[in-house]
Parts: sequence; C-alpha cells; structure tokens
Amino acid sequence: MKIYVGSMNRLKIQAVRDTISLYPTLFPQAEITGIDVEVEEFGHPKNMEQTVKGAITRAKKAFSDCNYSIGLEGGLLEVPFTNTGYMETGACAVYDGEKFYLGLGPAFEWPKKVAELITEGKADASKAFNQLGLTQHEKLGAVTGGISGFLTKGRMTREDFTKYSIIMALIQLENTNFYKDSATN
Repeated sequence: MKIYVGSMNRLKIQAVRDTISLYPTLFPQAEITGIDVEVEEFGHPKNMEQTVKGAITRAKKAFSDCNYSIGLEGGLLEVPFTNTGYMETGACAVYDGEKFYLGLGPAFEWPKKVAELITEGKADASKAFNQLGLTQHEKLGAVTGGISGFLTKGRMTREDFTKYSIIMALIQLENTNFYKDSATN
C-alpha cells in the first residue's frame, strides 16, 4: 500500500508514519513517501478556510499512483475570548482519489507579537519566532519537536500535534459504515 504525503517536511512525514502504524488492518504494509508539492502561498493560513484548503490542495497534488495521499496544513482559526483572537490548529486531508476525509488537531494560542506578525502577513510562525529573537532557528517548524514542542517544553511535539489531526481524519475512513456519503468530494 502506497501513501503519499504532500510535504517534504520530515516532521509531517514522521507523524504520518507514526499514525499509520496504529492502523495495520486499514493500511497493511504501508509505504509512506513525502512528495514535494507546490501550493498557493498564504505565508501562513490566517483562517480555517485557508488552513483546510491548504491540506486538501496538498493531498490532491500528492495523489498519483498511490492508494491514499495525505495533506497537512497548520493555520489560524478565530477563537472568541482569546488574547489575540486566534488559535493555531492543524488540518489533515486524507484523499483516496475520489473523496476527502478531514480532521483537525488541538489548538493553542500564539504569543501576541507572533500572532500579530502572522495576521499582518509579515511572517509565518517560524520566521516570527526568529525575528522576535525567541529562537535562533530559521525554520523552527522543521526542527524535531517543532514550535509546539518548544512552547510545551517537549510535552507535545509537532509530530504529536500533527498526529491528532490525522487520527481525526481517519475516523471516517475506519468507520465507513457510520459515515456513508459524508466524506467531502
């Protein structure tokens, strides 16, 4: 079984490997491969539509001569009562060539100045952390643990953060008898 991931980010690919290994019956002897796909640059998705669309686009563009493709995208969603008005979440789109199965992961709030740089379109999260002197890494989102690992002091790595959105997307695929005709085309 071939599963392509619409990204070359090793943390995303590892999250897919870790998650797929939890489903040996659904994905027997799965081979996971990262595919470099070009997606519209949002800089950093600033709303749920852009975030989910990014995941769908990645999955769709990665689908070629495989059983499934997976698109993963992190982005903002508006959340009332937060300090910044936003939280960061992860979206997953699993694509079988006909239908998309969608899931979201946990959410957290960025530090205020990071959120401002993102919402103003001046930086993505990694660049914002670097510009503000919060890290020396150019691309903290690609470093083992990622930004969520950095902020939680290793309690929830980016790999774990991403894994939950994949598990949520796979609910529909694993329980097709409950979700007949409910997947997004």
